[in-house]
Amino acid sequence: MEAALARLLPPAHAAPARLHEAMRYATLEGGKRVRPLLAFAAGEVSGAAPERLELAAAAVELIHAYSLVHDDLPCMDADVLRRGKPTVHVEYDEATAMLAGDALQSLAFQALAENELADAPRRQLEMVKMLAAAAGSRGMAGGQQIDLEATGAVLSLPELEFMHIHKTGALIRAAVLLGFWCGEKVSEKIQDQLDRYAKAVGLAFQVVDDVLDHDASTATLGKTAGKDAKQGKPTYVSLLGLAPAREMAEDLRAEAHAALDGLGERAERLRQLADFVVLRKF
Repeated sequence: MEAALARLLPPAHAAPARLHEAMRYATLEGGKRVRPLLAFAAGEVSGAAPERLELAAAAVELIHAYSLVHDDLPCMDADVLRRGKPTVHVEYDEATAMLAGDALQSLAFQALAENELADAPRRQLEMVKMLAAAAGSRGMAGGQQIDLEATGAVLSLPELEFMHIHKTGALIRAAVLLGFWCGEKVSEKIQDQLDRYAKAVGLAFQVVDDVLDHDASTATLGKTAGKDAKQGKPTYVSLLGLAPAREMAEDLRAEAHAALDGLGERAERLRQLADFVVLRKF
């Protein structure tokens, strides 16, 4: 994935060099690459070619990288550390960080549009539409707006889940379905199974993030620990408590596994990734 992203990103020396350097700084040499892993694993279910999966996975990761750059800006979360190094606006400047995020988002859609990723043009158009919806006001961006408005508020569990289905879950769901759509057309039943899996994993990822933000150190996480609590943001830990939040993550892991019933060995990587998401320590 690192090599694929390095090829897609403009060379650091190409003009405007400072912008391209910032784009590469934001994207390369860090991160768990969970979304690309999910895309590749879902592609195993539909027999997708690796060269297609590489591009679909990279597109999702570029959207994720852009979102982190913008999330860290002073007008959002005002964070200074990401993936164990200074955030983009700290390393460069605020305006360059804004432009780098904008350009990473554009590059994601360029990667989807200029390469053949599906057997049918209509399917590929649906892939572009899915990523756009996942990143937009009814997906990740909308979830971030809800998050900003919720600072200092007390949310119910359904309200908190609604926020994170959009902020975190939408892009994770897109990663799974884009990887799946890179392969052969299979039954709607299997697609529905993967959709249920993706929704469970997406929520589990956020629940575990909240647990780690409470439990882990800044050095372990590579980002500022305890930030959400200090900013008065509602989390699964603040709402449920630490032990119930961990139980919720385990329940979601079980849901993810159950969604894959009947898919056999071709879904093994997806099962392993559900385990990783819930059991991870960073």
